[in-house]
Amino acid sequence: MGQKRTLSIVAIGASLALALTACSGGGGDSGGDGDTLKVWIMEGTNPDADAYFKEVGTAFKKKTGAEVDVEIVPWADAHQKFQTAIAGNTMPDVAEVGTTWTPEFAEAGALADLTSKAGDTSAYVEGLAQAGTIDGKLYGIPWYAGVRSVLYRTDVFEKHDIEVPKDWKELRAAAKKLAAEEKDMTAFPVAGDASYFLLPFVWGAGGEIATEQDGKFKGALDSPEAREGVTFFTDLALKDKVSSTGASTWMENDVQDNFIDGKVAMTLSGSWTPKAITEAEPDLEDKIAAFPIPGKDGGLAPSFLGGSHLSAFNGDNEDLSWEYIQMVTNDKYAKRWSEETTYFPGKKAQLEPYVQSEDKLVQPFARQMAEAGKGLPVTADFGKIEGKRMIQTMMQSILKGDASVEEATTKTTKDMDEAFGGS
Repeated sequence: MGQKRTLSIVAIGASLALALTACSGGGGDSGGDGDTLKVWIMEGTNPDADAYFKEVGTAFKKKTGAEVDVEIVPWADAHQKFQTAIAGNTMPDVAEVGTTWTPEFAEAGALADLTSKAGDTSAYVEGLAQAGTIDGKLYGIPWYAGVRSVLYRTDVFEKHDIEVPKDWKELRAAAKKLAAEEKDMTAFPVAGDASYFLLPFVWGAGGEIATEQDGKFKGALDSPEAREGVTFFTDLALKDKVSSTGASTWMENDVQDNFIDGKVAMTLSGSWTPKAITEAEPDLEDKIAAFPIPGKDGGLAPSFLGGSHLSAFNGDNEDLSWEYIQMVTNDKYAKRWSEETTYFPGKKAQLEPYVQSEDKLVQPFARQMAEAGKGLPVTADFGKIEGKRMIQTMMQSILKGDASVEEATTKTTKDMDEAFGGS
């Protein structure tokens, strides 16, 4: 999911010890003597993953008698590796699965149904639990996630006496003022190759990417509400001129690079990015802060909640797999994982200390995740839509003047319907 920021939170350890509760109680020893649990974990999220999983493995063996064999898998190779393993029936027992992949692997029949083991899912962050639930059954246990909010230059805001926006009207006004006063900066990039930048405005206007009826998904970007959100976002560039022409093809890393170079005043940004920004440009350490994405008329607009589930694969070790998932997501190891990776934990009680943090580069993102994190349509077919970059293509066609919002959303909705299996 990108670079990360160290979560430097005052007294969080004490508050976590008092506040956190496990999602479901452990079932005791699983009688795993002589067994070896095969686990796949994605590479790069935790810079000290070897030490982390060695400690978890030791604790797991003490509890269950079973060994744990952890294989670190590069994200770039993971999807194909999973597909090959599923086809050849050589799956691991437990794996870290990206939240957008869980529906695909569940619909392929590879994942174990964890509904009865997990029980009440209300202790999990809602968007993450929904992303792991297919046809009412839970196949992915929320582990960790990140979310996008608004990152901004505090020194520039102070220079022009700009308050943190509380709704879309104020967001637009702030961006327009920045554009007028800071000629050498992009006030608010409308990044045409960053689909997750658009979604808060579609959702914030009451729209959806796609809707489900009777088990069948249909594209929904042609609804009046979705079009309102698309219009607001693209008009920031086309009418309000708060973005740059070049930003119409920017990806998220392009936005980050320009922010580091001092060329961006305010932008959507992931919760994992501030550390990379300040490491690349230490002078920005005391000049940046964040705020949740404001809603259309106040409150918060939903922001895409992306991260990982822990899933058990169908096989002979499902009970032992569940014990391992419980251990990795318990309070002790969830806290350590968050501290080492800068991503937020998947349980509400574990997230709450971050929501209460005084860190200006932690609390706003945590609040965004707790109050307004949202997942993508829970269907394997949505992978086709992402693979064909339909939303990015739609945005760029609007920003380049090749299509109106109505034309572009109509075409994209039709393309989505075809990806979902026809209208």
